[in-house]
Amino acid sequence: MVHAHVDANGHTVPHPHAAAGPDDPGPVMDAGAFATLYALDDTRVLRRYRSGADAGAEAQLLTHLAAHGVPVPWAVHRGGPDLEMERLHGPTLLQGLASGEVPIVDAARLLADLQAQLHAVPVPEDLLPGARAGHVIVHLDLHPGTVVLSDEHGPSVVAWGSATLGSPHVDVATTALLIAEVACDDGEEHARAARALLAAFLHASAALPDAALDSAAAHRIVEPWLVPGERELVPRAAGLVRAMVEVTR
Repeated sequence: MVHAHVDANGHTVPHPHAAAGPDDPGPVMDAGAFATLYALDDTRVLRRYRSGADAGAEAQLLTHLAAHGVPVPWAVHRGGPDLEMERLHGPTLLQGLASGEVPIVDAARLLADLQAQLHAVPVPEDLLPGARAGHVIVHLDLHPGTVVLSDEHGPSVVAWGSATLGSPHVDVATTALLIAEVACDDGEEHARAARALLAAFLHASAALPDAALDSAAAHRIVEPWLVPGERELVPRAAGLVRAMVEVTR
């Protein structure tokens, strides 16, 4: 889920396809796969899990990540499914790419560097127990739409609803798949740019084993929030990533 809707001037504004109800804490900024994001004021937002799931562990994870230098918004658990978070102002990396302000090679390097930085963070066993050998904290939804080029802190990673422990290679493969789905979409005007971004990202990232791509694709294709047409893109995207990986070997 992208944690902000940003206008052409780079300012966060209410989401255009959602309206706040009488019991909502503020204007709806975004309604994603897991949660709804509300504007509280110019510096704060409230992220509310629609499932009612407790958001306490996510707040603790974000605090842990921030303590180890990962650029994330601050977050405070407000009870139950509610997470009060820092409101970031600025375009997403996706918008920076679309406007031409961020070169493709720079965007690819930024994604790879942010992912590597995350994977280097010590695993907080009190928050994410059961780590196996080689497991690290993984985002599993890192792509240009979940990086905000914030005015406050520079590039910041949002949308931590999928974060867990897992293989760093699967995390890289998931990002590659998400980019490749755009590259494989015949109706997508930015398909060619996405293909170039994918090639640059794979070049900038660690080697990607075939097993990691298989695992990422198997997980991605059964995600319940995929909209019509997205599920069909997953096998094509996996094929494109595999072909590009073979070229770089």
